Amino acid sequence: MAKADSYHEEEVLGKAYDSKLMRRLLTYLKPYKARVFWSTVLLFIVTALQLTGPVLMQIAIDDYISVGDNDGLTRIALLYLGVLIAAFILGYIQFYSMQVIGQSVMCDIRMQTFKHLQKMHLGFFDKNPVGRLVTRVTNDVNVLNELFSSGVVAVIGDLLTLVGIIIAMLYYSWELTLISFAVLPFMVVATIVFRNIVRKIYREVRAKIARINAFLQEHLTGMSVVQLFNQEKRAFFKFDNINRSLRSQHFKSIYCYATFFPLVELIEVTAVVLLIYFGGVRISTDLLTFGELIAFIHLVERFFRPLRDLAEKYNILQSSMASSERIFKMIDEEPAISPPISPKTIADFKGKIEFDNVTFAYNEPDTILSDVNFTVNPGEKVAIVGSTGAGKTSLISLLLRFYDSQKGSIKIDGVPLKEMDPNYVRSHMALVLQDVFIFSGNFSRNIDLHDNKITEQKIAEAARQVGIADYIERQPDKYETEVQERGATLSTGQKQLLSFARALAYDPKILILDEATSSVDTETENIIQKALERLMRGRTSIIIAHRLSTIEKADRILVMHKGQLRESGTHRELLEQKGIYHTLYQTQFAFANGTK
Repeated sequence: MAKADSYHEEEVLGKAYDSKLMRRLLTYLKPYKARVFWSTVLLFIVTALQLTGPVLMQIAIDDYISVGDNDGLTRIALLYLGVLIAAFILGYIQFYSMQVIGQSVMCDIRMQTFKHLQKMHLGFFDKNPVGRLVTRVTNDVNVLNELFSSGVVAVIGDLLTLVGIIIAMLYYSWELTLISFAVLPFMVVATIVFRNIVRKIYREVRAKIARINAFLQEHLTGMSVVQLFNQEKRAFFKFDNINRSLRSQHFKSIYCYATFFPLVELIEVTAVVLLIYFGGVRISTDLLTFGELIAFIHLVERFFRPLRDLAEKYNILQSSMASSERIFKMIDEEPAISPPISPKTIADFKGKIEFDNVTFAYNEPDTILSDVNFTVNPGEKVAIVGSTGAGKTSLISLLLRFYDSQKGSIKIDGVPLKEMDPNYVRSHMALVLQDVFIFSGNFSRNIDLHDNKITEQKIAEAARQVGIADYIERQPDKYETEVQERGATLSTGQKQLLSFARALAYDPKILILDEATSSVDTETENIIQKALERLMRGRTSIIIAHRLSTIEKADRILVMHKGQLRESGTHRELLEQKGIYHTLYQTQFAFANGTK
């Protein structure tokens, strides 16, 4: 359903013009207002220079060619050449300046959207597909580039050109002006029909591009499964259908453009034919000179050019309104987790954790945790166990304040989490997950995550303590060796060890391990366990594990069952109680020995 919604959202075009959205978009031009001002001034000058061309042509014909004045013709020709060169140079500067503004605004909007995305809580990413968010930061921002670089100021230029041309046409002959305008209704009708058809086609194109991107992302990511189950042909034919459908829509747009532009040319030529006929009649009665007719024809030809541009600008404006609406909708969504106005800090961060009657649900009323109470003292090593869905990972998500509980409170060293800045709290914690994310870059950057406070010596020491230093130092460039995307060349165990080195390098007060050793072999697990003993020494540690053998030495074990804390004690105490933990342990022991 989410995928269908995302496709539908890409299809929506919105209003052609929304004054509220436009005012907000124009605020992005404020840092560049001086450049916009001078670009607009240049546009006025270029427009004026372009309008002088037909006038100079009329003067050349009537005042010099008709009387055989070659010297005067030479002067007017050189003047015309100078006007063309000046228009070219100033037009180049104006165009270049506006493109720079467009790219600068795009850069600013991208930075704002990415910064906003980094502030959003995890629930936001749960309900918004990655493809949709990437589209906001890339495709939608690119659409706005056309608005800023060739839309806002260019529309002013087109309107200014039209006004100037109409004034010049009326100056020469108001009768011929009315004759020229006789073809305008045909132009307007053709433009409206073209615009409506192309609008529908581009809507379909956007939807099909979204589908082809989603298909590629899914199948390239899951290529190993596609090949393993011999699904190449099925995937190929499905991609072929989507691709052909996209091509079909592009063919429709080509057909529309191939029809529209020749039709516009035909309308323009019709106007010129009418001008030649009626203009010729007026010349024969001395009401018009030959030079004025030639100048008038050139003005009419230039009159239709901005009309075509305005039709194209309409499409740009409409797409920009839709894209800006989607971007601003995302930017305006407030993070559910945000720092308080006056955040508190802890003078001496020790790492005492308190859960006080915590109740939590991702989607109410489906409660995940119900009235959970426990305390973890500084330096204590506490394990949390339970069956799948018991609420173990939800406890960690609340502690890291990825989500907020609906009831109760969580405190660290007596200070409620909600009264502290989440970034401040997380800076004293380290989380190691079962599914380790490896960034593109080298080993050093995957350990220090570009934190300049972590020295090369500290990186090497962290790698040595967790047992991955030998592997790294065997590589040609050692810690500068490039790691492929998602750590493709590393084994699961090596990824886990790298994540442990990352946690150790940050020297956290609170260490959280979420199934951190479940994906490694016994030999690697032994290496990790030895490193963990050093890593957890003097730190508050919370360990979530399905393998009960890995948490037998924990100071305390909390047993979660259906969102409630049901048992608490040491490994031996819980076994003696013969409750839930005893059942879990006996079940795992039986599976391990092949008796069940």
